[in-house]
Amino acid sequence: MVLAQLGGSISRALQQMNNATVIDEKVLNECLNEITRALLQSDVQFKLVRDMQTNIKKIVNLQDLAAGHNKRKIIQQAVFSELCKMLDPGKSSFVPQKGKPSVVMFVGLQGSGKTTTCTKYAHHYQKKGWKPALVCADTFRAGAFDQLKQNATKAKIPFYGSYQESDPVKIAVEGVERFKEENCDLIIVDTSGRHKQEVALFEEMRQVSEATKPDLVIFVMDSSIGQAAFDQAQAFKQSVAVGAVIITKMDGHAKGGGSLSAVAATKSPVIFIGTGEHMDEFEVFEAKPFVRRLLGMGDWSGFMDKIHEVVPTDQQPELVQKLLEGNFTLRLMYEQFQNFLQLGPTSQVVSMLPGVPSELMSKGCDQAKFKRYMTIMDSMTNEELDSSNPKLMNESRMMRIARGAGRQVREVLDMMEVYKRFAKTFKTTMKGLNIPKNGNKSALSRKMNAQNMGKAFPPQLLNQIGGMGGLQNLMKQMGTSKDMMGMFSGGGK
Repeated sequence: MVLAQLGGSISRALQQMNNATVIDEKVLNECLNEITRALLQSDVQFKLVRDMQTNIKKIVNLQDLAAGHNKRKIIQQAVFSELCKMLDPGKSSFVPQKGKPSVVMFVGLQGSGKTTTCTKYAHHYQKKGWKPALVCADTFRAGAFDQLKQNATKAKIPFYGSYQESDPVKIAVEGVERFKEENCDLIIVDTSGRHKQEVALFEEMRQVSEATKPDLVIFVMDSSIGQAAFDQAQAFKQSVAVGAVIITKMDGHAKGGGSLSAVAATKSPVIFIGTGEHMDEFEVFEAKPFVRRLLGMGDWSGFMDKIHEVVPTDQQPELVQKLLEGNFTLRLMYEQFQNFLQLGPTSQVVSMLPGVPSELMSKGCDQAKFKRYMTIMDSMTNEELDSSNPKLMNESRMMRIARGAGRQVREVLDMMEVYKRFAKTFKTTMKGLNIPKNGNKSALSRKMNAQNMGKAFPPQLLNQIGGMGGLQNLMKQMGTSKDMMGMFSGGGK
């Protein structure tokens, strides 16, 4: 069961509970049993699941709840909190400081994607102004230095390693000293891995750690290893001072839940997740936004951050003005698809939108589909692209467009259905905000409050985020006045 399916299963269990006429012990137990089954099928460790179920029952004592309490909301919040607790050990990891040399050591089994992750980690900080460097202290795996060298060269990151020296401790020390002299402020040491846990691996890690004195040891965990995750993570923690976890291969069909158990085993936070093979397919991990997305509750704050990264500042006011005027055209959808394709894997971006079920992410909501729709729109005339009237697209037009794009007519129909849903969503949201068409900052400031936002949300979407109270909390967490104002007025963060 991939994580998207896990989120979908939990969401369905909560929805079935919501649909019950009366919330009693039987309904609560059925809901918790469904959630427990989904977590176990996703390879989350049994003890963690059992503890979670026990904690929820302690929080949700139906007999002690006074009349008038919203039992559904209390149960949903308890499930959300316990999932977050499972992923959050309650402490933060070491964060490197720009201009001050920091040594970060990577450990993990062979095949976990450790070397690639080292480069992604370096690239992430390089984009933010750090001066990273890579040291290959992996002398066990043939080709390890070549791989790191290739990755580092592609990312334009300095690297150090040796084809002759067989002592990983010596290579690590020499590399760290060299890059400290070159004023690098983030020195990343890639260590050896093995096919299985063995004494030689742990002894080598301990020696490298003692010699380089890293500020942070990161355990790289393959999301596909299943129930072995907890014991494996614990073994690494007992050998070296693991301070953070990075989970890789979260884009595949692995169950994924087992790797989440690593958090409990190491008592260290997950700081990043790898979502693909490319350099930018690497996400900062935060427990609450992750669980929100997992359950289809969305992550507006993360969505806004990605929008600011991609949509040029000078285009933001123009985009909003078109939306305020109700002119959501096919051309505008085409432009937003272009932006979405720059944001990373589409399923991750769409999962940030509230009300989108997690399981939908695994059913074709991907970049290939967006590109296919764009190819269809490339065969349209300017009149068709600039019209906001779906009725313009009659049968003969769609047959012509399909022939021009080399696609089936049903694919054109599918694309038009997607357009109608997008147009309806934007129109409903903007109408609910009741913002004057000049879209000026002062007007938006007065209208951007929970009451008007609540009117803008479709009822089922508002229910997904916990009603008006959930919306108010969401706005408080994401800092609406700052994030939303930045987008609507064209100001970056």
